[in-house]
Amino acid sequence: MGACVSTSSRSTCSSRSNGETVPARCLEIGICRQKRTKRTFSDHGVTLQHLSSIPNRISSNGKSRSSCIFTQQGRKGINQDAMIVWEDFLSEDVTFCGVFDGHGPHGHLVARKVRDTLPIKLLSFLHASQLRQNGAAAQTCFKGHNSKKSDIVEAEKDGPGDDRLNSTWSEAFLKSYKSMDKELRSHPNLDCFCSGSTAVTIVKQGSNLFMGYIGDSRAIMGSKDSNESMVAIQLTVDLKPDLPKEAERIKRCKGRVFALQDEPEVPRVWLPFDDAPGLAMARAFGDFCLKEYGVISIPEFSHRVLTDKDQFIVLASDGVWDVLSNEEVVDIVSAAPTRASAARILVDSAAREWKLKYPTSKMDDCAVVCLFLDGKMDSESDYDEHCYSSATVQSNHSGNAIESDDGQKSEPCLQRNFTVRSSEENDAYGKVAVEAEGNREALGGEDQSWSGLEGVTRVNSLVQLPRFSEERPNP
Repeated sequence: MGACVSTSSRSTCSSRSNGETVPARCLEIGICRQKRTKRTFSDHGVTLQHLSSIPNRISSNGKSRSSCIFTQQGRKGINQDAMIVWEDFLSEDVTFCGVFDGHGPHGHLVARKVRDTLPIKLLSFLHASQLRQNGAAAQTCFKGHNSKKSDIVEAEKDGPGDDRLNSTWSEAFLKSYKSMDKELRSHPNLDCFCSGSTAVTIVKQGSNLFMGYIGDSRAIMGSKDSNESMVAIQLTVDLKPDLPKEAERIKRCKGRVFALQDEPEVPRVWLPFDDAPGLAMARAFGDFCLKEYGVISIPEFSHRVLTDKDQFIVLASDGVWDVLSNEEVVDIVSAAPTRASAARILVDSAAREWKLKYPTSKMDDCAVVCLFLDGKMDSESDYDEHCYSSATVQSNHSGNAIESDDGQKSEPCLQRNFTVRSSEENDAYGKVAVEAEGNREALGGEDQSWSGLEGVTRVNSLVQLPRFSEERPNP
C-alpha cells in the first residue's frame, strides 16, 4: 500500500460508487485504497546502504531536473560543507533540499552524516504519521454506500486541510532533527563533542514550501514584485548567539555569550568555566560540550505557500553570505547564462569577493543549492562544455573520496584556521530586507533588525577546544 500526499487541501476522492466525494482529509497525509501509480517511500524502504543508487538524488556537483548544486573547498582545510537535492522525495511532486556546514575537528564527517541520515529520518516520521492518520481516516474513507452525509460534515469540521498538513510536516521536522542529534551523540565512531554542523532544509510539495533549519546557513528566494522586477526574500533566520531569544536561553543555561576584542562583530557561545569553544552559532547538530549550556538542535520551522511570482530558491552555507548580500545572490542566479551553471557561477562570484574584500583572510568553504520552482532546466548543460577549476576538482575529490561517516577511514581531522578581520570592513553591508508582516511569523517573531546580520563575517566557527581539568568548577 502506497502513501499518497496531496498538494492541495481541496483534493477530493471520487472512488465511491454512488458518486459522493470523500473529504480531503483522507488524501492529505493519508493512505487511500486505490491503485498505486507513484513510487513512494513505503515502496523502496530507503537505507543508508543504497543511497547512491536512488534515482533523482544528487549530493555532489551537478544538476537534476529542477536544480543545480555546487561546492568548493576554501583555504581552511578539508571541505566541511555538504549539500543534497532529492527529487521524488515522498512522491513525484515532492523535493527535498539541504545544505550543511560542519565545524570543529570532525565537522566534515558530521555534515555528511547529517546530509545522508536526516532526509531518511524525515521520511520515516512522515510515513509513521501517514499510517496513524490512515487509521483515523479509514472510517471516513471506506464506510461505503451506507455512509451518512453527517459523517462527512463532521469529518470536514476537524480543521482546515492546510493546518493539518502544516502540523504533520512541523512534527516530522522536529522529530527528525531530535533523532538526528540523538544518533550523533551515541555514534560509536564519530566524536561530536566539539564538532557539529548547521542545517538548512526545505521540502517543496506542490505549491507548499516547508522549512526547518538550525545554525547560520541560509535560504532565500528570488521572486518578482508587482513591477516584474526580481527581488530577494529571506526565508530563514541566521541563528546567531546574540539574537535576543537565543542569548536569553543560553544565559539561562549558564552559557556565556560575548565577542572577542579582535572580532567584535562575531558573538560566540562559551562554556561557563572556560573561554572555549567559542561557537559562532546558537543552534547546531553535535557540539555536545555546549548542549547543557544553551546550544540546541531544535529547528525553527516555517511554512510558505508559493505563488507564480516566485522563481527560485537558493540555499547556501555562510561562506557565501559572508561576502554576498541576498540581493546580489538573486541577481547573480537570475543573470546566469544557463540554469545548470547558476550554482557554480554563484560560488565563483563568492570566491572572487573573498579575494577582493578580505585579501588577508582565508576563504571559507562554499556550498550552494539552486532550486528552480517551475521545475524546468536548460536543454543543454554547460557542465559538459566547461572544465572545473583546479580548486573545484580538489574540492569534489576530497568530498567524494572520503565519504566515511563512521570515522574509521584514515584522514586528517583539520581544525579551522584562525584569521582576523577588522570591523570596519563590514560597514559596506546593509541589513537584510526581510519580507515584513508576511514573514514575521515564519521568522520566529524576531525583530527584523536581528534577522539577517549580513555584515557578520566570522573568522571561524570554533575558536578553540575546551581545556578540561580537575580544577574545573562544577556548573
